[in-house]
Amino acid sequence: MSVTVSAFGKMPDGREITLYTMSNQQGMQVSVTNIGAALVRVLVPDQDGVLADVVLGFGDGRDYMDNNCFFGVVIGPNANRTANASFCLDGAVYQLDVNDGVNNLHSHKEKGWHKRLWEAAWNENSITFSLEDGDGNLGFPGNKKVSVTYTLDEENKLKLHYHGVSDKKTVLNLTNHTYFNLEGHGSGSMENHELWLGASKYTPADAGSIPTGEIAAVAGTPMDFTVSKKIGRDIGADFEQLKFAGGYDHNWVLDEWDGTLRRIAVLKVPVSGRYMEVYTTLPGVQFYAGNFITEQTGKDGVVYGPRTGLCLETQYFPDSANQPDFPSCIFGQGREYDSVTIYQFGCRTAEQK
Repeated sequence: MSVTVSAFGKMPDGREITLYTMSNQQGMQVSVTNIGAALVRVLVPDQDGVLADVVLGFGDGRDYMDNNCFFGVVIGPNANRTANASFCLDGAVYQLDVNDGVNNLHSHKEKGWHKRLWEAAWNENSITFSLEDGDGNLGFPGNKKVSVTYTLDEENKLKLHYHGVSDKKTVLNLTNHTYFNLEGHGSGSMENHELWLGASKYTPADAGSIPTGEIAAVAGTPMDFTVSKKIGRDIGADFEQLKFAGGYDHNWVLDEWDGTLRRIAVLKVPVSGRYMEVYTTLPGVQFYAGNFITEQTGKDGVVYGPRTGLCLETQYFPDSANQPDFPSCIFGQGREYDSVTIYQFGCRTAEQK
């Protein structure tokens, strides 16, 4: 295992942006940066040992200051949507940025943690990014200290360990917004990817993607991934939830959640044989099929567009701060935030596929 450190551009105020690259003996490489604690590159071999970068992103850290699609970044303090851009906590109402219709999306599009320059520390197989955020910043109470540690091992597991504390009760719901394409980030549509989700239920949402509060069965609907299927098979189905979101962009309720680390998803592609297994301690996963990726140029001059990558964002459910029946995303005053998500990569031989 080894880590190399290189320059990755500068912030608008002149501060250095840095790229950290971890490599293992299997040929896998993972690059992360201190801007947004973002996952920039993941190079994994196929059945013939051919490496491909399987995540969407940019080749210069400055581009992460725009990044309207949130490529690769850590979202905080609160991922996903909050109804009416506000929540009530112990009798006090907290107003957030109104940036998604009447709602809030990802805390703040310009000032959220995905555009902060995080402090970095590293050893031979991991990089830890940390930051502090003051009481009331972005509308969230509490002086907060958070960290995310990326660790790569020799089994091609990329582990993300999140931790957070606050001196007041607050909302903490962190996720990573990486878009994956296991054929390579420049290979076009990912609709031929096959997906399995360990989730027999999901949270239906209204036209603004705010959960209705219902927890509904996926059985008999296009939302059913309990048996692996191609993402493109049902994505255009005549189904109200898919029409609302322009395709898949929903929270799945993970089966038998108890806070322990469980395998919750398997993503695979038939051509290269690459696959990715997802493990998490969290109760939900937002599967987003990249329906609204705006056309833009990413790494290596590749032009991205709709559905050229997909997200599997492990997290607490959307609008949890306003939904008392959902698992609580309220932390602080002795309740520390701590979660683990693992993306493990592999490939099947031609005989196995």
